[in-house]
Amino acid sequence: KDQLMPSGGGSVEAGGSLKLSCSGSPYAGDNCMGWFRQTPGQAREAVASIWPYRGRRFYSPSLEGRVTITQDSAENTLYLEMNDLTPEDTAMYYCTSAGTRDGYCTTGDGYLTDVRNWALLRARDNEWPQGTLVTVSS
Repeated sequence: KDQLMPSGGGSVEAGGSLKLSCSGSPYAGDNCMGWFRQTPGQAREAVASIWPYRGRRFYSPSLEGRVTITQDSAENTLYLEMNDLTPEDTAMYYCTSAGTRDGYCTTGDGYLTDVRNWALLRARDNEWPQGTLVTVSS
């Protein structure tokens, strides 16, 4: 299990922006990596995922256009830039990663899948490291 830790959460007014960071160990720039979020009483949601080696990205349709996932190999850091935030974006945000094999992301069960499906499946897992809280006020 990775020990990636997100940071950068905080309180912001609606319409504002935040940039979350994620770093820790082990960090492999060629892993599949993603951002997820959860509000109390709701299922965890995959926000965005990336496989930097091939430049493949996935964005949740509900967020696409307002969020950008990037990673900096030199800094060993994954980022999530969020713009035009609304109160509905208030949530605990998490980051995690997974290895790759044969051009695919590996799931916790050892299956191979693309960066989109990896994120959707990973969102269903119950084990998560610490998150960072984002609060958007109206």
